[in-house]
Amino acid sequence: MTPTTHQRPIPARPALVSALLCAALLALVPASTAATGSSSRSATTRRIAYPLTVSLLSPKLAYWAPVVSQIAARRAPSSAASVVTQLSMITGDGTQNILLLLKEQKLSPSQDWYEVRLPILPNNSVGWVPRSALGNIYPVTTHLYVNRENQTLVLKRNGVPIFSTRVGVGRTYWPTPAGQFYIRDKLTDFGNPFYGPIAFGTSARSAVLTDWPGGGFVGVHGTNEPGLIPGHISHGCIRLINTAIVKLAQLMPVGTPLTIT
Repeated sequence: MTPTTHQRPIPARPALVSALLCAALLALVPASTAATGSSSRSATTRRIAYPLTVSLLSPKLAYWAPVVSQIAARRAPSSAASVVTQLSMITGDGTQNILLLLKEQKLSPSQDWYEVRLPILPNNSVGWVPRSALGNIYPVTTHLYVNRENQTLVLKRNGVPIFSTRVGVGRTYWPTPAGQFYIRDKLTDFGNPFYGPIAFGTSARSAVLTDWPGGGFVGVHGTNEPGLIPGHISHGCIRLINTAIVKLAQLMPVGTPLTIT
């Protein structure tokens, strides 16, 4: 059975300036200028020093956006920079491709680039994409943490733990990769009890199972062998007992940052 996606394609919408960038811009406006008319606003615009870069990722707040046009991710915020990888609008699971936003760089009043985390090998790769390639920007206040040594999973919201459970992780020869990733999509109805009732796709990839379908992406999913959890039991995926993955799915949206240690 083809798995059902719970992440529908998201249409492109008008560009949104992040709240953090707005705050940074306002910080550059003198109080005396803010109270005057349009001529003063023009003077203020000339005083802003570009490029202006703002971090968009913290333990309590992150932002993600869908890819709405096929685009090259580049090594620097410039169309002349070398290409890191090509990004499509749809993932191998048939869901909307989304990216975790790390930084915003405003090159001019009308030109923005975003540094994003990339779902490619080597893991922890990043690149820059123009604002025009992204749809609406969404905030997320959850962050998922997986500890491979202790085989534990903790979900935090606004920096506060709200859910924890024991997990199964990769075996020593099929290790779950360490690093900074994010939750890319959510799938159900596999027709295969091996994956349990729900699976989340992540941006993490196995460095040893690169010939697997879809490129060896690491998932967070249920299991039909709960007695094996906790432990080093998988090909790299993070396995939860089925009641735990159902609970996690109620609390964790796509776009959630993922830290694996």
